[in-house]
Amino acid sequence: MNDAARTEHKVSVEERPCPRPASRYDAGMTLDACLPDHLRGPTTSIKRIAGGLSGAGVYRVEAAGHAYVLKVASEGEPIEAWRQSLEIQRRAGDAGLAPRVIYHDEARRAVVSDHVVNRGFAPRLFNPQTRDGAIRQLGETIRRVHSIPLPADAVWRDPRDLIAPMRARLATFTVPSFVRTTIDQVLAETPPPRQRPLVTSHNDMNPSNLVFDGERLLLLDWDMAGPNDPFYDLAAVAMFLHMDDPTASALIAAYDAAPPAALPDGFVYARRFVAALCATIFLHLARHAGHAGGDIPAERAPTLLDVHGLMGIGALAPNTVEGAWAFALALVRTITDHAGPNPAAGA
Repeated sequence: MNDAARTEHKVSVEERPCPRPASRYDAGMTLDACLPDHLRGPTTSIKRIAGGLSGAGVYRVEAAGHAYVLKVASEGEPIEAWRQSLEIQRRAGDAGLAPRVIYHDEARRAVVSDHVVNRGFAPRLFNPQTRDGAIRQLGETIRRVHSIPLPADAVWRDPRDLIAPMRARLATFTVPSFVRTTIDQVLAETPPPRQRPLVTSHNDMNPSNLVFDGERLLLLDWDMAGPNDPFYDLAAVAMFLHMDDPTASALIAAYDAAPPAALPDGFVYARRFVAALCATIFLHLARHAGHAGGDIPAERAPTLLDVHGLMGIGALAPNTVEGAWAFALALVRTITDHAGPNPAAGA
């Protein structure tokens, strides 16, 4: 899922092993072995910039006066899924929707892409003077992503399969009753009939994967990319950016180049589903990191606005024990608040 840890620290290319299935490589393999020949050398610098929720390692590479990003998949990454994500990312890069892929090493599950300087999309979205243009650009960008031709052998991956083992382990974890009840109800819902054909979907449209280079809006982290309902991406980004219903309608209007008569059933369902899915993942991360769990009433649980505010001042990070717990509760509140008489307001 999203690559949440953003603190940089120096990595020695002489000592840091290149992550890989141990049965296929020599123990002395280093990160620079994951780079193309022209980027290797004594002046090459490699710094870890993220630890993905998927277990992937993400690094900033500086060589010959240029910056790149190296991403090495986790050892358990199935080759078929890795190939699918790579091919879609390559097509997105060619379309100007993702950083351009310049090199890949299938044996090491490594991908090197251009580094893009992020000028910040959130400030444009939250500034009343630029908000309408930002929403329009976001909707149009998602439409362009969905217009990328799907690889002929692309396979839809059911998110329920991803979280099934997590849910099993959470059965004995103490969580607020409103959280467990809401997640169980949402995941048991029958999806409404599909209104649109499957498209090439990013499938991880959280704000940390949006990069604005001053002109273009690009997407990072294509690990989950594949066929999906077009409302999945739209609902995910609307949920994570705590858009109210009028703002979500404006996003869909930008996507379709026509205003919707009402929020489509598929969008409303997907917004709830993505929130329940991601809440389950964050609960799993909190438990795995040692959180003791607990029970609090819904009205005392943090909202996404609360969580984003704490993140903005550096008081909370989603890759920490308390951050994962707070994010899980806030995500469930996006469901319960929308179901109540006062839907969560947009930023």
